[in-house]
Amino acid sequence: MESFRNYLQLGAACAALALASATLPARAHEGHHHGAEAPGYARQTADYRLPPTVLVRSDGSKASLPEELDDGKPIVLNFIYTTCTAICPILSQSFADFQRKLGAERDQVRMVSISIDPEQDTPKRLTEYAQRFDAGRQWGFYTGSVQASVTLQKAFHAYFGDKMHHRPVTFMRAAPGQPWVRLDGFTTPDDLLTEYRRLVAHD
Repeated sequence: MESFRNYLQLGAACAALALASATLPARAHEGHHHGAEAPGYARQTADYRLPPTVLVRSDGSKASLPEELDDGKPIVLNFIYTTCTAICPILSQSFADFQRKLGAERDQVRMVSISIDPEQDTPKRLTEYAQRFDAGRQWGFYTGSVQASVTLQKAFHAYFGDKMHHRPVTFMRAAPGQPWVRLDGFTTPDDLLTEYRRLVAHD
């Protein structure tokens, strides 16, 4: 937890600006509704439609979405880039501590981090980034073309113009065909664990 607090302090200034300017996105579909808010983040649900998109895994192999995410496992997903010095290290450290808290149960969930700077984030860079956070085999890192990255960001209503204006957002889904849970703001590892437990309990 100490490492997470250190990252939190590192990104405090940038985080304040990001959250101050953030507004919750427009409704994705009629079934969308706001949920209860918690300190540090706001929770809502939406039925995002993911377009056919080809990404590249950190091992260099290709992945076709949404098929890649439809293996039946719960999904925890975010958007990051490896040269980020504020928001992304916090999100990634939170993911790292979340997987640690899951223990052996982490093999039952698919964690996904998609680059919003694919021109710089080669598979090699993503592999090095994953190693920094001791990512387990259930945590996949993806890059690809700029068009593919932007298309997915827009599908999740998480496109904010460019990487310098991105915001902390985490997405969860219990299973294919289920609505997504969107968490706007910074979530601690305990927040992620609580939301994950809540998600799978209602599946």
